[in-house]
Amino acid sequence: LFIVMASHCPDYKEIYRFDHFTELWEHYGYGGDMQELRLQEFGRVKGITYLDHAGTTLFPESQIKGFYQDIARNIYGNPHSLNPSSKLTHDTVERVRYRILEHFNTSPEEYTVIFTAGSTAALRLVADSFPWSPPAAEEPGSSFCYLTDNHTSVVGIRGAAAKLGATTLPVLPQHVETRARDAPWATGGDVCHLFCYPAQSNFSGRKYPLSYVKGIQGGRLYPACDRQGQWMVLLDAASFVSCSSLDLQECPADFIPISFYKIFGFPTGLGALLVRNRAAVLLRKGYFGGGTAAAYLAEEDYFVPASNVSSRFEDGTISFLDIISLHHGFDSLYRITGSMFKIQMHTFGLARYTYIHLSSLLHCNKQPVAQIYCENDFQDPSRQGAIINFNLLNSHGSVVGYSLVDRLASLFNIHVRTGCFCNTGACQIFLGISDQNIKHNLEAGHVCGDNIDLVDGRPTGSVRVSFGYMTTFEDCQNFLSFVVNCFVDKPLRMHEERLTHLKTADSSPRSPTSERHNAPDLTPSFTSNLNGEEGVIKNGQIKDSQTLTNIFIYPIKSCAAFEVSEWPLGNRGLQYDRTWMVVNENGVCLSQKREPRLCLIQPSISLASNMLHIQAPGMMSISMPLEDPLEMKTSQSKVCGDRVQTVDCGDEVASWFSGFLGKPCHLIRQSPESTRDMKKGLGQGMTSLSLVNEAQYLLINRASVALLQECISSRKINSIFGLGTFDALQLIKRFRANLVISGACPFEEDDWSNLKIGEMLFQVACRCARCHMICIDPETGSRTQEPLKSLTDFKKGKVSCSSATFMLSVGNSVHPDMPSI
Repeated sequence: LFIVMASHCPDYKEIYRFDHFTELWEHYGYGGDMQELRLQEFGRVKGITYLDHAGTTLFPESQIKGFYQDIARNIYGNPHSLNPSSKLTHDTVERVRYRILEHFNTSPEEYTVIFTAGSTAALRLVADSFPWSPPAAEEPGSSFCYLTDNHTSVVGIRGAAAKLGATTLPVLPQHVETRARDAPWATGGDVCHLFCYPAQSNFSGRKYPLSYVKGIQGGRLYPACDRQGQWMVLLDAASFVSCSSLDLQECPADFIPISFYKIFGFPTGLGALLVRNRAAVLLRKGYFGGGTAAAYLAEEDYFVPASNVSSRFEDGTISFLDIISLHHGFDSLYRITGSMFKIQMHTFGLARYTYIHLSSLLHCNKQPVAQIYCENDFQDPSRQGAIINFNLLNSHGSVVGYSLVDRLASLFNIHVRTGCFCNTGACQIFLGISDQNIKHNLEAGHVCGDNIDLVDGRPTGSVRVSFGYMTTFEDCQNFLSFVVNCFVDKPLRMHEERLTHLKTADSSPRSPTSERHNAPDLTPSFTSNLNGEEGVIKNGQIKDSQTLTNIFIYPIKSCAAFEVSEWPLGNRGLQYDRTWMVVNENGVCLSQKREPRLCLIQPSISLASNMLHIQAPGMMSISMPLEDPLEMKTSQSKVCGDRVQTVDCGDEVASWFSGFLGKPCHLIRQSPESTRDMKKGLGQGMTSLSLVNEAQYLLINRASVALLQECISSRKINSIFGLGTFDALQLIKRFRANLVISGACPFEEDDWSNLKIGEMLFQVACRCARCHMICIDPETGSRTQEPLKSLTDFKKGKVSCSSATFMLSVGNSVHPDMPSI
């Protein structure tokens, strides 16, 4: 009968008008029509008011479509194998790790991403591997301290800590600052302590100061100020990062557990532990699974863990397809919203509007309709998240059980969350439930997660509504109208004084500094004296019958060569050589091994006009400046295991490459301020590299190529592989050398350690072990097994799969018998 009556109540949506809201809050939406966004990306939510984003947010359709297209186009193998599909998986997963760290404004130099089954699994990892120590005769043992307003999964660490002798100390939120001391204990020592607190309460949405991280680490705040030792901080960010930006430069917590479905809605069952590298070295691990060992013996207790932190703690094969899907989650999130700051302001505005109106509702006898559990008035998004926790009251002031509210909300297709939300500590504080009440409720049959909402007239839990980046004003209208229609004794009254609070909010907060663009510096020039011209190398420089015959530049890694007669040298080799590269939609480098048609893309450089020109068969040519605008998006990529800072070259050129290659891809360039050094053992001193694999220059000897061509001909397979028309230059192009010389004996260069070209001194780093790219015809993109097979047979017993090319760096160490060219 109540439900039927409620359905015939007048529509109270007119009370909550959109134009009033937008006049008072200018951060609604992301520059477009929110209804259109809902229709395009979240059409499945039509007719549903979804307000349980703290439980899990909703994924956009574009994220799933992008992920499907990705796995439909690519073969991703087990990353523990070494075949091409496995290498693609490894590179893509590493790119996702970098993107996660970039999202939190940090780098692999500071933090490591360890993938887990969720934030609870991440917390369990810390519990099992933290260096707990029992009390000793001369010093106390470890302490595990946590705010009482913490998720069950955090409090559960105390079981593992207690088994290893650590003491447990629950801390009331107000005591962190009120019990702080002016003269704290000195930090440091062998005993490690752990303090855990949430960046945002999953119960009330309260945001705790991120400054607590440094305060605890520095021993200034309670309980660190009372106990000597090395204090580490675990910041539970699972709830916080769903709608807020976390800057780990500002709050360098030692451990940060997160769950990705809270941010993206998909995938579920995947989380991560972000570990500060200085803390990772202290973690101890007992069990070891596949992929975590550098070496072990089956018949002896001998085990050496993997040196890489993430490999050491990721037992077995990671959920690599789910991890790869995160890339599409980031893409969709930033494309739709622009930034986490915009998400924070959008969701906070809706939560605040709902909070003010809900708290202003009065029954006909002027009794409040709702009791809201909050320690602030939603005035500051840095102190309050997009969560409202409450119980509804009848006109006599008694609590309406949350199960009734939940059932009625479901009938109106409104999705909320009820109970204690796995946060008993906060539930006790806000609802006034004593420890004895908890035990009494259990004896009365109430357990966590059931629908027993009242015991002896006292509430056992509450109702929570939470907002996501796709929540609309209409969702707030629907929820408030539901409360008015179903739970208010009419006529409705409003608390006018509370409503005036809507006009006092600051709607012009500043965006965090972590979202500002950094202006890159220009690349420094290389200065050297060569034939009186600064940093220039020329064809035709001859000495002792050896001549530099060709100079090739490869502006875009794995694309065609650009031949020049003279060219300036930079601090990374030939200027603009391998400065750009093509990456797939996940930011992984594309090479001719994966995409042979790259060899058909012909870049050229005009130093006079400062432009890079790009051509390809069947495509209109495209040009772009050699130096990128300062506003371009930066990211991290990987080349031969090295991290490099890169700059995206924009959507126009990305569309051009995608159209030619038939798959989504981008053109990126090495950031001017990015530094990458030659690996140790390949040369003397520190040599800066571009996006080359291992050395600044590749050199090839025409005499060696001629002998190889002879070997190919002697195999009598020219007609089979179409090699009969090969001339020396075509074969040379397959080896993708920068410098081509003539006049030396075949493979004489294998024994060189230094050489001189004109007046420029070069140090030979090593012989270059060429890959299968030499089997790709640079003029057609077709693949054969020649000349690699001939070369392998020819060099058997000397250098397996070595080629006629070898690597150089500019050096000052001169061999007395070095060749001059």
